[in-house]
Formats: sequence, C-alpha cells, structure tokens
Amino acid sequence: MQKMGETEDERTAQAGQLFENFAQASTCKGTLQAFSILCRQMDLDPLDYRNFYSNLKATATNWKAKALWTKLDKRANHKEYSKAKACEGMRCLIIGGGPCGLRTAIELALLGAKVVVMEKRDTFSRNNVLHLWPYTIHDLRGLGAKKFYGKFCAGAIDHISECIRQLQLMLLKVALILGVEVHVNVDFVQLLEPPENQENGETGWRAEIRPLNHPLADFEFDVVIGANGRRNTLDGFRRKEFRGKLAIAITANFVNRNTTAEAKVEEISGVAFIFNQKFFLELKEETGIDLENIVYYRDNTHYFVMTAKKQSLLDKGVIIHDYIETEKLLGQDNVNQEALLSYAREAADFGTNYQLPSLDYAVNHCNQPDVAMFDFTCMYASENAALFREKNGHQLLVALVGDSLLEPFWPMGTGCARGFLAAFDTVWMVRGWAQGRNPLEILAERESLYRLLPQTTTENISKNFDQYTIDPVTRYPNLNSSCVKPHQVRHLFIDGQQDSGLLECGGPTHRSVNLSRQESDIRPSRLLLWCQKQTQGYRGVDVTNLTSSWKNGLALCALIHRLRPELIDFDSLNEEDSAKNNQLAFDIVESEFGIQPVTTGKEMAADQDPDKLMMVLYISKLYEMFHNSPASVAGRLQSGVLCPALTPHPSHHTVQNAMSFHLLLFRTARKRIPKVQCENDPMNKRRKKGNNYLDEVCIFKRKSAPPAGEGGEQNKVRSMATQLLAKFEESAAPGGAPRSKRTVGKVSSAIGARAETLAILYESDHRPNASPCVVRKEFPQNLGGSDTCHHCSKRVYVVERFSVEGYFFHRECFRCDVCGSTLRLGGHAYDSQLGKFYCKLHYSQRRPSLQSSSRFQRRTLLSIGLPLMSVLHNLLGQIYTEAEQPHGPLHWAQSG
Repeated sequence: MQKMGETEDERTAQAGQLFENFAQASTCKGTLQAFSILCRQMDLDPLDYRNFYSNLKATATNWKAKALWTKLDKRANHKEYSKAKACEGMRCLIIGGGPCGLRTAIELALLGAKVVVMEKRDTFSRNNVLHLWPYTIHDLRGLGAKKFYGKFCAGAIDHISECIRQLQLMLLKVALILGVEVHVNVDFVQLLEPPENQENGETGWRAEIRPLNHPLADFEFDVVIGANGRRNTLDGFRRKEFRGKLAIAITANFVNRNTTAEAKVEEISGVAFIFNQKFFLELKEETGIDLENIVYYRDNTHYFVMTAKKQSLLDKGVIIHDYIETEKLLGQDNVNQEALLSYAREAADFGTNYQLPSLDYAVNHCNQPDVAMFDFTCMYASENAALFREKNGHQLLVALVGDSLLEPFWPMGTGCARGFLAAFDTVWMVRGWAQGRNPLEILAERESLYRLLPQTTTENISKNFDQYTIDPVTRYPNLNSSCVKPHQVRHLFIDGQQDSGLLECGGPTHRSVNLSRQESDIRPSRLLLWCQKQTQGYRGVDVTNLTSSWKNGLALCALIHRLRPELIDFDSLNEEDSAKNNQLAFDIVESEFGIQPVTTGKEMAADQDPDKLMMVLYISKLYEMFHNSPASVAGRLQSGVLCPALTPHPSHHTVQNAMSFHLLLFRTARKRIPKVQCENDPMNKRRKKGNNYLDEVCIFKRKSAPPAGEGGEQNKVRSMATQLLAKFEESAAPGGAPRSKRTVGKVSSAIGARAETLAILYESDHRPNASPCVVRKEFPQNLGGSDTCHHCSKRVYVVERFSVEGYFFHRECFRCDVCGSTLRLGGHAYDSQLGKFYCKLHYSQRRPSLQSSSRFQRRTLLSIGLPLMSVLHNLLGQIYTEAEQPHGPLHWAQSG
C-alpha cells in the first residue's frame, strides 16, 4: 500500500534499497532483521506463503532483484512443482536450519507447501570451507547465489569461503523470499501425538519445543524432517556406526589482508602422503609435524585443514596424555591450546613455503582464535531414511536429511553434495504422498534411493545439470527405484496394527511367482501355520518351528504326501534314517516341482538345527505353488506337463516381437535344449566342465500341424532355416577345400534341430489354442544338489549362490578369467562366444579378432534375422575351433 505523499518512484527506490540491505546482510540476525523491515515497510505479509513471492516480485523491481526473479522463476517452472500446486495444503516442519534443512525447505515451498523451519541458534558461525561438487555449484547458481555473494566460487578451486556460514545465509535468504517461515532460538524436544478424545479429530501432530510459550508450539504439521545433524532427536531411526582407524583433523583460519603477496600464494586442493612423500618427510624432519594430508583454500580467510598423526601431537605437546578413549584423548582438559595454535601455524607456514607475510588467526564467534581439532574416526548412518506414523486418525511422514541421515566422509567433501541429493529425494517422497500414492510404495521407493546415496560420486551421477529436478530419474543414471519392495518396509509404517489392511489402502502389493529371483513376502508365522495344517495327523511329525521340526525329514515327506500322495509312500519311511528321508524329499521336489534343494540329505541330518532362513526360503516355494488351489495345481501336474505358470522361465505366450522371441529362445536353449557338440572342440571341453545341463533332453511336441495355406508368417523362420541350411551344405571351406561330410552332417543336424524347435515355438505363439508341451526330464535319484558353479564345477546351493548371465557361481568364484580378481555384479564384462567373464580392464584388452567378430556378429544378426542367427551363430561357435572363427562360420554367414 502506497503511503500518503509518497510518489511511485520514491516507493520503488525505497523497495530497491530495502531489498539490497536484505540481500547484503552478512549475519543470521541481520538477515532476519532486514527481512522484517522490508516486509513492514512494503506492507508484505510473510505468513501469506501462497502469495508472498509474487507480491515481493511486484514490489522489488530494481535490476538486481529482477535478475534474481528470473533465476527463481526458471526453477519454479519445473513441471514437477505443478505451478506450486503439487503439495498445496501440506504442512511441513523442518528441524534444523543448516544447508540441507534450508535446501529441503526451498523445494517444499516451490511445491506449494506451508513450510516452517526451526533452528536452535541465532548465529551462523561455522567457518569451515567446503569443497563443492560441480552439480552443487550449478544448483546454487540457479538459486541466485551470485546475487547474494558475488565471490561465490570465484577462486581457482571450486569452494566457497567461510563455507557453511555463507551457504546458510544464501539459502536462508532464498527460503524467506519463497515464503518459508523461519524461527531461531527454538529447540525441538519431541513429537506430540494427536490426543485420543477428540470430537472432530481437529488436533493433529505437534512438537514439544523450548521455549514452551513459543507460538510454534501450536503448529500442526503433516510432515516433519530432521535436519539437525548427527544429534537427530526424532525417534524410529536406528543408527549404524562405521568405525575406522583413528583420524584427527585440525582446521585453522588465518586473517586475509588481501595483499598482493597473499594473492600470489598457490592454493592446495589436497596433498596426501602417498602422493608426495618427500613433502611430508621434509615437514616432519624440519618441524617435527607428522601429517597425512593438508588442504589450503584462500578467500575471506586463509583456511587450512590437515590430518595429524597422534604420536606427532603427543611429541609436540598438543595432546598431554595418551588415552585409549578418543573422547578422553581429545577432551578439552587434555589439549594444550597454545601448542595447538603453534602446531597449526607451523604446518601452514611450511605448506605455503613461507610465502604468507603473516599468519594471524581469525577470530570465531566466541572471540577466540579460529582453530579446532576433532576426530572423524566414526561415521554414522541411519538404517532407514523415512517412516510413517499414524495415531488417532492422523498420519505423519517422518524423514531425515543431511548429517542426520548419512554423515559424510569428511576429507572428501561429500556432505553438501549428498545432503542436497537426499533433500531432493525426500521432497520427491513428500510430493508422492501429497498426490495420493500408497505410503508403503513411497517408503519403498525412498529406501531404494537411499541405498544409492552412499555410492554417489561426481562420476556416477548424471552430467546434464540443467536437467536436474527433484525427480530422481534426472539425477541417477540407470536408476532402479524399486529394489526395495513395499512388503519390506511394513515395519516403517508405525500405527500399532502393522498387519491390518490399512497398510495397503492405496492398492495391493503385488507378489511375484518367480521365487527364484525375488524373495517371498510370506511371514514365517503364516508359513508355519500352513505347514502345521498340512502335516497334522502324520506319524512322527510335530511341526512346532521352522528349524528342528524338519531335521528327521518326515515333516517334509508328509508335506509332499499331503500335496501329491502318489509321489511318496509315507508309511514305508524309517524315522531314524534322517538323511535318506530328507534326500528322498529333496529329489522328489526337484524332479516333480522344479524346486531346487538348498542342501543335501546328509548335511541336513548332520546339522544340529537346520538354518531357519534356508528352510523358510525352501518351504515358501511350495507354499506359493500350492496354497491357493492345491487340487487344480495337482491336476495340472498329473497330466505330465510342467505348466509354464509354475516355472521361473518366461511364458512362451508373452512373446510379441522378434527381439522378445530371440530372448526367449536364448534362455530356453541355454537351460532346456541339448547342444550338439564336436568331441575334439576345446571350447566344448571347457563348457562341459561347468555346464552339466547340456546332457538334459527336452522335447517340444506339436499336437497338430498348421492347415495348408496358413504358412505365411508362421513358417517364416522354418523357411529361412531351410534356405540357409541348403546354402551351407553347398558352400566350400575357406581356401577352396571342401568340408568333410562329418562336419557338414553335424552342422546340418544341429541346425535342423534348432530350426525345428524355433519354428515350433514360433508357430505355437501365433496359432490359436496351441501351447508348447514340455515333457519332464528324468532326474537321477540322489542328485541331492542344486546347480554347478561355472568356475570350479562344484555344487553350489541356493543360499550361497548368485546368477550371472545364466550361470551360477559361488560368490568367491566369480573372478576375472585373466587376472583372477573377484568381480562384482555390474562391474564385470562377459564374452558370450567364449563363455568367459572379465574385469572391465582385461575385457577391453582382448584380441582384436574377437572384437571385430563381435562387430560383425551384430551386422549379421541385423541383416539375416535376429532370432535365427542368434541360435545358428551360438551353435556354430561350439563346432568350430577358435582359429576357424574369423574365416569359418562368420564368413559363411556373410556370404550366405
């Protein structure tokens, strides 16, 4: 509202000056005071969070303010915010006014939520300089950091002077501009549950705070976010401790007088002992100071940080007595402050080659020399990132960000970078809840993202910073946001009745039939109850648990007998022969139901008590297969057909195109179809060592041939196979030498078998009311094992194996074929032609001929037909030796 007698130009000039005072404020108190004056003089209501930003934009119209509005508008226009409507009506409380808490507040305000920040201090006094990741710098610039602090990242090294203090000031100003309500000198004590006896349920979740009479005590909220550092006071978050070797850090800030001599001194981005031993040895010899690393940044102060060795501190008198306990070792009573000042000054002087004219300590907020020594041996991380609470009809979303969630590894400067990523992920979760998603689903997604956080580096996040939003897809390449399933986070929904249907009010949690790839979501109590009902009344069977009750094998045999009585003669079993009983049950379950054993009968009998996890995993597969309609399933099995719905392999009826058909055939051929091989082929010998399934025989039958005239697309693959086979038999070997009849015969019969199988599968997919019939293979009795390790050829059981590229390995056997180093999933490379695994380095150093073959293979598959050539090339690779490969089957395929 314009005051009487005040012209429009005068009001505009006054608004510009008031905004400039606010933007240039250098302390927390000064910023809040300048903001209060701006709002009062310009008649702006800071509590009107929905309209405050637009009203301030209309009031402050000077060029500097307009430049800031341009940046903030660009951010606010992200589609995820839905023009500040995405979280409209949501009320959020953030505990802690550090960089991560304020960054979270800004994003929630852009989503349209009512945001309140409480901070127990009224000063920003931390002078530690922080190394910023490139994306963090880009993000802060997008919020107008340069408008508030012109020296932002202006040095040769990406950092910000007096980092945390300046960073907090910048983010505080942006938060206030966007309508965030900030309260200082307020301490959070605990959450207050909604009272039980409410007529209309009008009182929701609140916080107990100090001082008790503060207006914030009546604030009701839907979301509370802990951002108050490692001292997090929110319940429900257990912490994990990561303890390393004792590490003592020293930080020191010296006065920068901005002289020419000081400007010439080179900064030190980080020097470690292992990279420059000469420097540190000379430092120790000359001064007696023994360091592991040192860093120097120059801006408003000369900032040094170093990691000192304990013995050096003891020798120099910095630490008075040597104690085992770290807290006692670095306690105030055990540190000589004068010796510490001298120690840090000497190290800084030597590190800069004595080029700084003077090293006078800057003064901290306590009017003391700004030097500190602390321990960063231990790091803490929360076991979970978020949880839901429900009480008396009111739900509350609780989350952590910043050091409360994951403490950074201090020397690497990951705190701010990972803190901002966690803030974005948390805000994305709040957005999902505001839009009505199932609480369990958003908790599962949040925990999936949290698993990525400790692994993030500058190298493995997206490099397109302009595209960054709160949507995790824009920040994490190859994101898997569903690696944690909803049933795995049920314990994070705290309402006193976790087993009720309220947990899944937003939709059912889908179960996977494929228990070989995804764990069952059956509770052990339900599984035990089912087993008790199924085995009730059997001689010598008393199932009271999922361990010792199964030791003698009778319980497992009784379970099989109840499900399929014809498979086992229960009355003939000897209760004393535990090994035989268990082995018989394992063999039947494997041969009839396709469920592989987790151990052997002898091992089962020898163990004092079977492992509970192992038994739950094994029995739950039977439960999933039979608990819904046992009679129907038993009828399908009695017909002699292994129904695709009961196997972990993909159903043939889901194939819709050539690529999916190719994948299906590849998997089927690997696991079910026999491979014709030459006895003298060295590759054959290597494959036989690790693949006992090559001897299995699976026959695909057709119930009826397609009618005449229906050939078209259905017989396309059969036609291609016939033509290629004819060309191959007519072709000659390289150099004009004819191929032997034996070789041609082997290839012909093998191609014919594969093409026949391919055609049958293809036709069954396209012919109505037709389905492939798979005849069960005969399993040798007393097989008793699971699969064979591809590396050592020894048996590998379900509980100790993992699968890569269709092969099974012991975890310690998954190694590079060249250097023998242990590989990790996702960090390996696979040569499908040789069936070998490599580390990334040695995969790139393979023979050029193999690399060119791979390139040619891709061209061949595209030109002749992906599904058929995949099979043919795989087969031909088994018959020819490696020496023939570049000129044998590949040459023939190209000429054909």
